[in-house]
Amino acid sequence: MKRVVVTGMGTINPLGDSVETFWENALKGVNNTRLVSKFDASKFRSQIASEVADFQPAKYLDRNEIKRTDLFTQYALYSASQALEDSGLDLKAIDPFDIGVIWGVGQGGMETFETEVENYVKGDYTPRFSPFFIPKLLLNMASGLISMKFGLQGINYAPVSACATSNTALMDAFNYIRLGKAKAFLTGGSEAPITPASFGGFAAMKAMSGRNDDPETASRPFDRDRDGFVMAEGSGALVLEEYEHAKKRGAKIYAELVGAAMTADAYHMTSPHPEGLGAAKAMQWALAEAQVNAAELDYLNLHATSTPVGDIAELNAVAKVFGASSNLWVSSTKSMTGHLLGAAGAVEAILAVKSITDNVIPASINIENLDPQIPEGIQVVVNQAMEKNVKVAMSNAFGFGGHNSTVVFRAI
Repeated sequence: MKRVVVTGMGTINPLGDSVETFWENALKGVNNTRLVSKFDASKFRSQIASEVADFQPAKYLDRNEIKRTDLFTQYALYSASQALEDSGLDLKAIDPFDIGVIWGVGQGGMETFETEVENYVKGDYTPRFSPFFIPKLLLNMASGLISMKFGLQGINYAPVSACATSNTALMDAFNYIRLGKAKAFLTGGSEAPITPASFGGFAAMKAMSGRNDDPETASRPFDRDRDGFVMAEGSGALVLEEYEHAKKRGAKIYAELVGAAMTADAYHMTSPHPEGLGAAKAMQWALAEAQVNAAELDYLNLHATSTPVGDIAELNAVAKVFGASSNLWVSSTKSMTGHLLGAAGAVEAILAVKSITDNVIPASINIENLDPQIPEGIQVVVNQAMEKNVKVAMSNAFGFGGHNSTVVFRAI
């Protein structure tokens, strides 16, 4: 099997429009959750979200790209452009069929869908749909347009596994490179879910926090008084590359992707298995593939979204896999970013990689009272980033439908 390394990264999310800004704010414990500004959310139980501030798509997109794409695709193109630029790949020096795009999206063009249907109804059901309605809506359009923008003609598609989606994309790209099916991939995920219907649907499920009077502290994984997740938007992109190919061209290598796995809970539409059986197996398989013992893992970025049931189910899974290992530290950076749904895995993978390159673990903020149900031996990085020599880092992403996905990175 060939080795796979990370040679480029890019992001746009509530904490920043670049990896550098994102990382700096994550280490500071910044949280930008506010009352929703994109529409009037005053009638919903939850009225808060982590929005991308002052998005400037023209930095990486031309006018036609902006006009003809939904926001989730704009985020994708933006972060993918950053990652490719960061990688230093000379696209003229590589066969375009050797570079693929696997790009995950959980919901697709929700804003486009709602706007077009609303206009149809307001027009007394007169067929006035935009000719770009369907292309803007499709979940695979981000992967397709990334390939068109850069002339990448290798494997190209869009996996969907709810909030596990972009970890799924990373895993697929990882495996194709290992098998010799490609030299490199632009991979990751994007999401633009802060729309009335999407937001209202999650609010109706009572899945989101109702801490409207104190938005910045609403996302509080592992805190005793957590009451739901905070919806967020944005994108994360990584260039995964075959190690010898990267080495030969003198690429800057951030870390090696050494293991990835997926399982299913086969339990409930929206709730995780209470004992974390599927999550535990995904972590065990990823560690086995990485040839890493549980005691060797230095940092685990948990999926933990700040829901009463989900956080503890995941920690129960961690306890099954790692026991009372004194080496392992965990945190949930969703306490700062909010939950980016299908983009969460890629954005958090970037933080896992940065923890290796900089030997710092970002904290879980907003913890006032640690949940007494946290299994013994699990060490949460509370409220302040911690310096630690990180050689191996893991990142989890789980999704509705019982999807569990795990990726493991190692210093190189």
